[in-house]
Formats: sequence, structure tokens, C-alpha cells
Amino acid sequence: MAALKRDFLPHDLKPLLATAGFDGCVAVQARQSLEETRWLLELAESNDFVKGVVGWVDLCSPELPAQLERFRKHPKLVGVRHMVQDEPDDAFMLRPEFRGGIARLAEFGMTYDVLIHPRHLGAAARLVAEFPMQPFVLDHIAKPSIAEGKISPWDADLRELAALPNICCKLSGMVTEARWRDWQRDDFRAYLDVVFDAFGAERLMIGSDWPVCTLAADYAKAVDIVMDYIQQFPMDARDGILGGNCERFYRLGRS
Repeated sequence: MAALKRDFLPHDLKPLLATAGFDGCVAVQARQSLEETRWLLELAESNDFVKGVVGWVDLCSPELPAQLERFRKHPKLVGVRHMVQDEPDDAFMLRPEFRGGIARLAEFGMTYDVLIHPRHLGAAARLVAEFPMQPFVLDHIAKPSIAEGKISPWDADLRELAALPNICCKLSGMVTEARWRDWQRDDFRAYLDVVFDAFGAERLMIGSDWPVCTLAADYAKAVDIVMDYIQQFPMDARDGILGGNCERFYRLGRS
């Protein structure tokens, strides 16, 4: 993935957002380090259009409360994420120490981003059900096998997760699950149909997965997939998907 072996910084993203009609974004962690979380918060503080940061803390560590306390003074830290998709244990989310970490997030006002593959959806549903007051959001519609045109059992498992009211879903990360340089916009329609039917427009938010999306599409083409699909919905639903739902979920602009 040589295309990603360079720095991607706020000044690279800002014109892409403006061209697409967005006035801000939420930056999400890519490395599991406290140092990256600190760095992302510094970038957010010096770039007003970065409205929030989803960082990383060690949810399995006894030092978790101290780590969260360290970042409490940063109002732009709105949530955390662990890259569960890379864990060798498919039931990682159900480990007692991880669940204990999730249980501490509410006292710090933190959301949790769920980054998984389809095989993890069952465990995710159990986790989300265990913490009904904790806000969760599923990243990248759980990365179904779009390149293979595979729907099942992703669709049934996604619906089970979506039946829980405390989880939303990001419409992102789809182009890199398709045939990287040979995808068509219609490749995504069946998957979006399932997601919209399962979650409803009020629990969906657009995302880009930039810069990772550039492996398969530039920023504009990646977000256009969703923008084109939602033209069938009323204006208030479109406004929610394109920003309002994200703003509400992450409580952007909170003091």
C-alpha cells in the first residue's frame, strides 16, 4: 500500500471537504497509541474544521481511567476506537477486561466506534446489548465482501445488530471492499439497501475513510456513492445523513 506511505494532513483534506460541501469532519484514529490520540487533538485544536476526534485508549488496561482523565480537558475528544478487526480473537470484544473498559466510557462522555469485519457482528451485538446506555457507531457498514457480491450472512447479522437502538452506522469504507479500480456505483446499492432498511436514515451518517479510500477512489468519488444514493430521501433525512446525525451522535461543539 505504497499510496498511503506519506503524510496526509489537514491542509490536504480541507479543500476536499469544501468541494464536497462539508464544513467539518471528525478525525478517527489509525494507530493504537496514546501519542497518536494526543497528536490528533493537537491537529483539531489548530484546525477549526476538525470538529471532533475519535482517539484510542487502552480499554483493557487498569490504567484506563487515568488515560481518559488525561484527555478529559480536550473537548474535541468525542469518542474512542479499538481496531478489533485486527485482533486474532474473534470474540475479543467479549473479553471481561474489554467490557470493563467499555463500562467506563459513559462517565467520561465517550462514544465507541466499532471497527469490525462481518464475522464479528454477532459478538458486537452481544456487546452493544450489554451496554444499552452506551452510544456505539458501526464503522464502514462492517466491511461486507462487496468485491465478491456476497450479502449473506452479513445482512442477517447486521440486522440483528441494528435492532439495538444504541448503535448507529457510518456509510463509509465501501470502495476498498469492492474491486479497487474496477468498481461500479451499482455494486454498492444492494448493501446500502440493507443498511438503510436496518438502521433507518436517522441512525446513519456519511463517512469517507480518507485517506484509506484513495486506494480505490478519490475522496469525491467515495462520498458521491452515498450522496447519489440518498437523493431518493426527503431533504431532512439527507441533511441528517450528511451531518446532523453525526453532530448529534458525537455531541460536536459541546462545551
